[in-house]
Amino acid sequence: MVTEFVPKEAPLDFFEIADLFLSYGTFTSPAFYDGRLVASLALSANSDDAEAAEQWLMSICEVLSVESPRSREDAELLLRWRAQDREGLASDDMSFEPLLPDSLFSVAERVRALQEWTQGFVEALDDYGIESDELVSAPLKEALQDIRKIAESDIASEFEEIGFDDQGEHEGDLLALHEHVRVACILLWLEHHPGRPTVENPDEGSSSPAPTLH
Repeated sequence: MVTEFVPKEAPLDFFEIADLFLSYGTFTSPAFYDGRLVASLALSANSDDAEAAEQWLMSICEVLSVESPRSREDAELLLRWRAQDREGLASDDMSFEPLLPDSLFSVAERVRALQEWTQGFVEALDDYGIESDELVSAPLKEALQDIRKIAESDIASEFEEIGFDDQGEHEGDLLALHEHVRVACILLWLEHHPGRPTVENPDEGSSSPAPTLH
């Protein structure tokens, strides 16, 4: 049984996990699996359990088409990924960030990754049946519905076809979508882990509302 690895180094970035995936011959973006991971962590009552970490590690090994990581270093990197997401969700300063490409990628590529992330997130929501839970607050339901709209929309294709300017207003649109998703994840965690700080309004303090999806 593995022991949950607690990250004490610099935060992992998207490149590190994507490179690891590629080293196993897996071309699937880790964004989808990070979305699944975050929703599962937020909804699981035993997310800090070593057995839960082991089960997650084995599920990623299936994605990589191996029975177990090739090395201790690979296993530690994958466990750091999970621990980093969990610590971000549980942090009092609400510092959680989804694992997504940074500004070195084009806006279109980053929108595609964000959409893949939301698709993984929604898949986990459906596994848990969370949106049918009468105990879910109205703000959280609305936030989850927005994530579902992103997952089911053609927004990534639209960005790619139009060729949006990375330095223009569309960079701001992407950042607004990113923040909307980030806050929804924190809300989901808070409502399933009583005793943590509360967020009264997912958009409070934001200088602009989340972009409307058509």
